[in-house]
Amino acid sequence: MSNHSPNLRSLPRFPGGTSLSHLCVYDWEAADGLHGGTPHLHTVSTEAYVVTSGRGAVHTISSAGPAQDSLSAGSLLWFTPGTVHRLINHDQLELQVIMSNAGLPEAGDAVLTFPEEIVADPQKYRAAVALPVGEGEIARAQAARARRDLAIEGYGQLLEGIVEHGRPALERFYTHAVDLVRPLIGDWQHIWEHNVQMEAEQTRAQLDALASGDRRHLSTATVIRGEPRPGPRLWGMCGRLQTWSGEV
Repeated sequence: MSNHSPNLRSLPRFPGGTSLSHLCVYDWEAADGLHGGTPHLHTVSTEAYVVTSGRGAVHTISSAGPAQDSLSAGSLLWFTPGTVHRLINHDQLELQVIMSNAGLPEAGDAVLTFPEEIVADPQKYRAAVALPVGEGEIARAQAARARRDLAIEGYGQLLEGIVEHGRPALERFYTHAVDLVRPLIGDWQHIWEHNVQMEAEQTRAQLDALASGDRRHLSTATVIRGEPRPGPRLWGMCGRLQTWSGEV
């Protein structure tokens, strides 16, 4: 048992510029009878699932086409940018989510699979993706579920387009996704430089130090304990999220 006292202000970023969260996948039923989260893709970030309990599946659309992978305790699955993914909850599915490029998914890297008339219109997309601010938990839950349902509607249309037209249907969605995120790239570069790149440069400096026999960074060795952020879990795209102080 650790006897380290938490100091929330001193917690560093997660190593390598990654982020970590614990996810309880939504058990809301969708129009197709399946229970689960909001289908979406990431334009720059790679995501990994480490299942801790329960059963479920993840439905994906990638360069290999549509696929389904079952999930249970101990499963590990990750996917690269551009992979459309939808989490399905069969029985109390919970998992740890590891994301590259911490800070970017929260800044708009995730693009939800809304119907084309919405993803093709930045103003409509921003309105559809936003959750109410300053509202109670019931209002936020209702908005999260409505957002999920709208994305599933678009996901169904995307699948139908792939069946009918093949790869071009997915490429069309990619085009809309890129158009949505292009105005954000300047802010993303700033986040990346002060998070991921800074972490990598720190490792470079340590390697250079070791090569010259400099061990000063070892003398600052410490153990830091993170604490769950206070308050209710966040209403994420795929479920209720628990994060820890120290993340970007």
